Formats: sequence, C-alpha cells, structure tokens
Amino acid sequence: MTENDYTLAWGLYAVAALGCLLVSFKLTGWMWRWLREPLRVIVAVLLLTPTIVDPVKESFAPAIAISALDIAFKVGNNAWRAASDLAMYGMLAFALYLVFVLVRWPLEKRARERREQADAAAQRQLEEDDQVLVEAPVAADRNDRYRNDPPPAAPDRGRVEPRL
Repeated sequence: MTENDYTLAWGLYAVAALGCLLVSFKLTGWMWRWLREPLRVIVAVLLLTPTIVDPVKESFAPAIAISALDIAFKVGNNAWRAASDLAMYGMLAFALYLVFVLVRWPLEKRARERREQADAAAQRQLEEDDQVLVEAPVAADRNDRYRNDPPPAAPDRGRVEPRL
C-alpha cells in the first residue's frame, strides 16, 4: 500500500465516519439531553479513535474496525491495544464533556433566571396594559365629541358642527 492509498483510505473512512456520526445525531435527536449527549460522545469516540496496527511503519487504522476484525476472525493480536486506545480516548472525551457540562450549567441557570425575570416583567406589563384597556373606554366616553350630550358652550367660540 502506497502513501497515497493510505491517505485516500483514511479520507474515505473520515467521510463515512462523519456520515455515520450525522446519522447517530439524527437518531438521538428525540432523546432527553442528558442521555443524548453522552451517547453522541460514545459514538464519536467509537468512530474517530485510531489505533496503531504496525508500529514499524506507523500505520494506523480505526480502533473499532481492528477490534471487530481481530475478534471475529481471530487474526492478529491488536484487539487489546485497540480496546485500550478506545478506553483512553473515551476517558479523555468524557473528561472534556464533563468540563463542558460544568461550565454550561451555571450559565444556563443564570439564563433561566433572567428569562423568568423577563417573563414576570412581561406579565406585569400585560396586567398593566389590561388595566389601562379596561379604563380606556371610560375615558373615551368622557372625551367623545360625538356623543349625545351637547358640549359645554364656550363663550368665545361659535357653534361647532359635527363632522361626518
């Protein structure tokens, strides 16, 4: 296998792995967030973890493929190395995910509090607007110039005709 073939094979695998990752994102989209996100981390680790196949040539392959082939066909002795690589990358990915969750948690709490305060203020404003709307017809009746009561006569103005 030449260097170009090796690079081409990894490129094809990367495209296929990203496609599988996209499908897994679609399949887990309906789940509860605290279940969905760890499952996505697991799938990403399984698909994107490389393991060394030939230490002399420094050849790598996907760890899940090496594990499956070594266990299914009982060829080679790389299954334990691939499993240890999966465990190591899995621990690193979950540590990063835990840091992400710990940073996101207080930010979401503050955002939720701000949203609740804004909703309470909006509710108070709606109640005030409703109160103004209830009082508005009374004020409109007082200021209605076309109502049946004649307006008080102003001593300096003449007669005011209603407009249609």
